[in-house]
Amino acid sequence: MRWKGGRRGGNVEDRRGMSGGKLAGGGIGFVLVALVVSYFLGIDPKPLLEAGSGMSSGQQQSGEVGTPEDEAGQFVDVVGTNVNDVWAELLDGYKKPNTVIYTQGTGTGCGYGQAAMGPFYCPTDQTIYLDLSFWQQMETQLGASGADFARAYVIAHEFGHHVQTLTGASQQVRKAQQQARNKAEANKYSVALELQADCYAGVWAARASAASNGQVALERGDMEEGLKTANAIGDDMLQKRSQGRVTPEAFTHGSAEQRMEWLTRGYESGDPRQCDTFN
Repeated sequence: MRWKGGRRGGNVEDRRGMSGGKLAGGGIGFVLVALVVSYFLGIDPKPLLEAGSGMSSGQQQSGEVGTPEDEAGQFVDVVGTNVNDVWAELLDGYKKPNTVIYTQGTGTGCGYGQAAMGPFYCPTDQTIYLDLSFWQQMETQLGASGADFARAYVIAHEFGHHVQTLTGASQQVRKAQQQARNKAEANKYSVALELQADCYAGVWAARASAASNGQVALERGDMEEGLKTANAIGDDMLQKRSQGRVTPEAFTHGSAEQRMEWLTRGYESGDPRQCDTFN
């Protein structure tokens, strides 16, 4: 993936190396629950975060990403800027989300966020939270790709959840889940939302080069690396790894096959209208 030298928007808040506060409640049990259920969390994480922490977001001093040595921070900035450029062309009234990179834990508009939860989007403050150590965890623990595009897919997926908040899809899903007859039915709405975010990530990938005049662009083999990651983080693969069996009614993000299918559909069409995972 070509990205170095790409335009940076500077819309990234750097909280790395800063104390995010002490976890007030939940302890290791909260962390384990988060590890199991919160990979690529897209639906409002506020209940889980607040239940596990008992903390409000609070104010923290922070800095901006900018040093030449900070390649990881620059990557987040360039990719995020490019994703914003794509969606500004596709969605009338698009408003950029905030992006925060942090280590270990940080206050959020949805409560206290932890690295163990993986990347997540908080609709309350319309902010994407990234602890970049998750990339290494994906590779070493989940068997995902370490390629740049695989990591960009993670970022673009979270931006997809922001698009869903702007379009009202996330709000509709939360309402439908509240009215669901059982947990399995509620989970189906979660799966549809997550697969749509995968599809939106594919749409971004298809349009990245045009939006950046070629400064950001996929190269040969990139899509294969993205599909490798989509496969690794499918619910069935995660369940096999954690519990040794697959429980489809407990899916919240979709199977490996579904995640690869919708990422591909978004990439091949380049059209968000082709990302209707609800019908």
